[in-house]
Amino acid sequence: MSQGLDRTRIQDIDALRGFALLGILIVNITFAASGFPIHLAEDPAYQSWLDQTVHWVSATFVDMKFYLLFSFLFGYSFQLQLEAAQKAGAAFKPRMLRRLGGLFVIGALHGIFLITGDILSVYALIGVVLLGMRRVSDRTALIVAGAIYAYLFITLGAAALFMDTSAILDPTTAVASAQQTAANLAGSFSDVIGEHVRAMPTYGLSLLTVQGPTTLAAFLVGMVLGRRRMLANVTGTEAVLRLIQLLGFTIGITGGIIYASAGGNGDTGAVLTSVLTAPFLTAAYVATLLRVMHSDRGQDVRRLLAPAGRMALSNYLGQSVAMVLIFTGVGLALVGQVSALATMAIAVAIFAVQVVLSHLWLNRYGYGPVEGVLRAITNATAPTWRRRLSRV
Repeated sequence: MSQGLDRTRIQDIDALRGFALLGILIVNITFAASGFPIHLAEDPAYQSWLDQTVHWVSATFVDMKFYLLFSFLFGYSFQLQLEAAQKAGAAFKPRMLRRLGGLFVIGALHGIFLITGDILSVYALIGVVLLGMRRVSDRTALIVAGAIYAYLFITLGAAALFMDTSAILDPTTAVASAQQTAANLAGSFSDVIGEHVRAMPTYGLSLLTVQGPTTLAAFLVGMVLGRRRMLANVTGTEAVLRLIQLLGFTIGITGGIIYASAGGNGDTGAVLTSVLTAPFLTAAYVATLLRVMHSDRGQDVRRLLAPAGRMALSNYLGQSVAMVLIFTGVGLALVGQVSALATMAIAVAIFAVQVVLSHLWLNRYGYGPVEGVLRAITNATAPTWRRRLSRV
């Protein structure tokens, strides 16, 4: 009975991670499918009410939400790995440093060859900070997380009030830059790589100002909740889950609407609103999915999503491979030629294929293909993919 409960708890985390993968893909694919989003410009070829509606819905319910969930789960799993190493009597720090080093290399290669803007290398760097803070008290960790958001409130608030971004975000210049980006992505593999490299300073600015700090805050919250095993004894009937849904959806959707209606990342005030309210919507998503998965009819949702989340690293990289083959000159070169709705449909199709492939792979092996490589780096052993043992 206890093994069944433990398996359910693990699958809860994996299913949440699988759900996060879908949201991250929906965000990332917009940057792969068009040269305009990274330059904060609107594509004049796709300005219909349907295009605008799809962008608005994505900005309201998806943008800036799912990387927080992924980051929270990273922190939560970090704590579980720490405790597992302690129980096994293994040295945690050198193992984790090797793991983070491997993750950084994989992420750097990913950002150069496959995608504009990588999160894995960022996780590796911020993971070193988390490693250094692994012994701080829960109170200190939560204070630091709160201080990060206070810092963002002050800096982004000041920027919104006093900084004139009209010269920086000149529409004519942005459109020209976006068109050049699209042309580069539609070119040869070397053109694609060059575009990825040129985009690094822009992406790095976002990491320094918003995504990096909020990622560390989510890491810390995840670590604290991992210590308290907050996801270990969920039954789906807890009153706190309903409270999180009520507050999270109310505050989060309100903030998402303001963010989307005010111009998204092109408006500093909108970004500030999203930074402050996105965690509420992310928490509401988690509470909702947990309630669904622990209902009589919702257990299939857990079983469906868990394998995709269990090999999340392989799937995250696989998404980028698919986007390169679909949108860049390496493959079909469809960049700039797909509407917003069709882009979302492609994202859902990619994820659906990944869910199927994840089930097939994990029916034969114990962990994903890239997870096997990272596991070998972590343990300083040769990579191997053990066959999945049958369960009686």
